Amino acid sequence: MGYGEITSRVGVRTAAQRCMATPGRNTLRPGVFAAMACSLQLALAALCIAAEPVANPPQQHAAPQGANDPAAGSAVDASPMAGSPAQADARSGRSEETPVVVKADSIDLGEPVAATPVPLTADQAEAAAVSPPKPAPEAKEHRRALEPAARPAAAGATAKAAAQAPPHSASATARRKSSRSLVILGTEVPPATSTRLHWAPNNSFEGIAAGSPVLVVHGAKPGPALCLTAAVHGDELNGIEIVRRVLYNLDAHKLSGTVIGVPIVNLQGFRRGSRYLPDRRDLNRYFPGDPSGSSAARIAHSFFKEVISHCNALVDLHTGSFYRANLPQLRANLRDSRVLEFSQGFDGTVVLHSDGAVGTLRQAALAAGIPAVALEAGEPMRLQEQEVDHGVQSIQSLLGKMGMVKKASRWGNPEPVYYQSIWVRADQGGILFSDVALGKRVRRDEVLGTVTDPITNVRTEILSPYSGRVLGMALNQVVMPGFAAYRIGIESSGEDVVPGYPPLSAPAALHTSQVQPAETSRSTDHPQPGRNLLEDSE
Repeated sequence: MGYGEITSRVGVRTAAQRCMATPGRNTLRPGVFAAMACSLQLALAALCIAAEPVANPPQQHAAPQGANDPAAGSAVDASPMAGSPAQADARSGRSEETPVVVKADSIDLGEPVAATPVPLTADQAEAAAVSPPKPAPEAKEHRRALEPAARPAAAGATAKAAAQAPPHSASATARRKSSRSLVILGTEVPPATSTRLHWAPNNSFEGIAAGSPVLVVHGAKPGPALCLTAAVHGDELNGIEIVRRVLYNLDAHKLSGTVIGVPIVNLQGFRRGSRYLPDRRDLNRYFPGDPSGSSAARIAHSFFKEVISHCNALVDLHTGSFYRANLPQLRANLRDSRVLEFSQGFDGTVVLHSDGAVGTLRQAALAAGIPAVALEAGEPMRLQEQEVDHGVQSIQSLLGKMGMVKKASRWGNPEPVYYQSIWVRADQGGILFSDVALGKRVRRDEVLGTVTDPITNVRTEILSPYSGRVLGMALNQVVMPGFAAYRIGIESSGEDVVPGYPPLSAPAALHTSQVQPAETSRSTDHPQPGRNLLEDSE
């Protein structure tokens, strides 16, 4: 027997068994040495067996009844690895059915969120791995299911009283929602719950698709569903911060109704710092979209169907575009009585009548019966505290006017409504320097700014063709002839937009561009008020 066999526990056991089983082998050795060798082997084996831990005694698996019965066949598995029927199902890939809609976990949107993602619990991870949630039914069915049953008309109600009720009242429409669970994006959101969901338009490779965050605060009490959208143009940042501040300062337990906030609609443009989608299309010209159309049309269709269809009212947040800035203002189609009423809830914010270009989100929402406005504030590619604060206060005032929060205090001074506006353009190319600021009230023929040719040193003055207010303007920059430099809100009455009244006409006499001896000229455009021009940020 070798040294390795003696020093190993198994080797000692084997040696002892050999010594006891075949004593004749050792008796062949002469004299005392053979007996001593055998005794030493037995002693070492006994010591090793005694020192062996008793924590893990050998298991004796009793054979199940009938395991050794040939008549039983293979009906019973005697192997200890067979496990329970549930374990067998798990090994075979079978699983029990799960609910088609996932119930959202409530999170605290009133406190700052940690930068590190919160890991899923074991139960949540297992549920997500076994059976992901199925898509929710059509959004139209959700809205119908969430609406309470219509109340019967009061006894004695007359047709005259019904006729006096305001048609399509935004407040009345908003109050039709109940405080039942909200089903959106395949998730059930119970009352008094704040949560984060994701909307994915499925327009990219499945392996790299990323969803846009959707913040939902579903109140404990019945009320309207207000939607806030931002960054439909990916380079407009002020709206992102407005949505964040509003949503993270709402208490779901005190809220009446629901606030749905989408901080970044155009996630692809936002990541690239671009106004447009990767295919250079403007997403805000393709709503309500087309499921079989272009990439932009498909994204618009998905967003409108999955998110906007749950809204009773919509505020679409924008900034100026292409190195232009906008005074905080509402763009609203004041011909619609629902929008007119809705626009009165923002307090100290200028209102500019605008039908909205075809394909814009607010125009498509209004066509679907959802009162909608665009809130413009500031310039692109910047976060401006003053404009952000104005937008937050405007929306908080709106929430109070809609009865969604108890605190309803007015802020700011009353602002006028402008029914007409024009863009004043530069007639000469050069370097633009402005003499006016956003929000300034100007008179007709007042100098708005100058354009100087850096080569010839010829300076051209840009004059205002109307009395009004500067609602939008270009930043100081190099401009080309025809560049839209200033947007002037024209002081006029509401009769100018009422059907049957003629539109506001241009002044009878306008200055024309003409080089003066002092190398200075005056330039005004021949504008057509009320037109929707490409320079609109929307």
